[in-house]
Amino acid sequence: MSIDLMDVIRRQAVPQPWAEGEKIPWNDPEFSRRMLLEHLSQEHDAASRRFETLDRHVEWIQREVLARRPTKILDLGCGPGLYSSRLARLGHECVGFDFSPASIHYAQEAARLQGLSCTYVEDDIRVADYGHGYCLAMLIFGELNVFRPAEARSILTKAYGALVNGGRLLLEVHTFAAVQAMGNAPPSWYSTERGLFLDRPHICLIEAFWDGQENVATERYFIVEAPAGNVTRHAASTQAYRDDEYRSLLEECGFRHLAFHPSLRGGVDESQAALFVIVAQKPAVEP
Repeated sequence: MSIDLMDVIRRQAVPQPWAEGEKIPWNDPEFSRRMLLEHLSQEHDAASRRFETLDRHVEWIQREVLARRPTKILDLGCGPGLYSSRLARLGHECVGFDFSPASIHYAQEAARLQGLSCTYVEDDIRVADYGHGYCLAMLIFGELNVFRPAEARSILTKAYGALVNGGRLLLEVHTFAAVQAMGNAPPSWYSTERGLFLDRPHICLIEAFWDGQENVATERYFIVEAPAGNVTRHAASTQAYRDDEYRSLLEECGFRHLAFHPSLRGGVDESQAALFVIVAQKPAVEP
C-alpha cells in the first residue's frame, strides 16, 4: 500500500490484527520473483531451508510419517516445491498449491525437466479446491499461523476432506512463545541497495505489536525509497496458539491420534526452536 511520510507520522499507534494487510504480498509478481531468490538461497533458512536441512526433513517424513510407502501427497503452501520434488524422487505423487507465481513456475519447470510426478497449482489455499485421494497433507514452516483462526479452521477442514480415511496431516507450527516474542520485538530498520521489497535503494522501518487479548503478533514494514522518498507499507499478522489450542482446533476439524514432535528432524533442533511438528490422522473409519 503506497502512502506518504505524513501517514507514517500519523499512523495508528497500535494496529488491529490483519487490519492493515493480510500478509506480505507473496502473490505480487515482482515480489514473488525476489522471494524466489530467497527460497533458493543457501546462505540462510529464512524463506526456505537450506538443502542439507531439507534432505534431513524429507528423510524423517519418509521414514516416520510415510513408512517408506509410495503415496499421494498434498503440499499446501508448497513454495518452489523443494519438499515435493524430493518426495517425488522417492516415488511419491505430489500436488502442491501456492499463490506465489514465481515459485509455482519454478516448481513446474523443475518437475518437467526432472520428470517428477508433481502437479503444481497457483492458487490461494484459503479458496482452492484441493481435490481428493491423498494419504498425506502437509502445511509446514509455520504457514498455518499466518491465517486468521476461521481461515485456519477452514484450511484444516478442507485438508481433512481431501484425505483418504486413515490419511495423515503433517503440520509444522509456531510455538506460542515464538509468536509472542515476534510481537514484542523492538523497532528496527535497515538500509540496502536492493532487497526483498525493492530492487532499488531503500530503507526498511520495522515495528511490531503484541495483542494479548487475541494472542496475535503484527509486524509493520515501511519501505522508504531513495531518493524520491516514496513510502510503501506492508503488514503481517501471526496467530499464536498454545498446545491445547492446537489440539482443540485439530480435533474440531475431525483429526485424531495427535502426536507432537520437536522438529521435522524428529528430535530437538535448536536452530529452529520457534517451530514444532504435529502429526494427526483422519480416522480409518469416519464417525
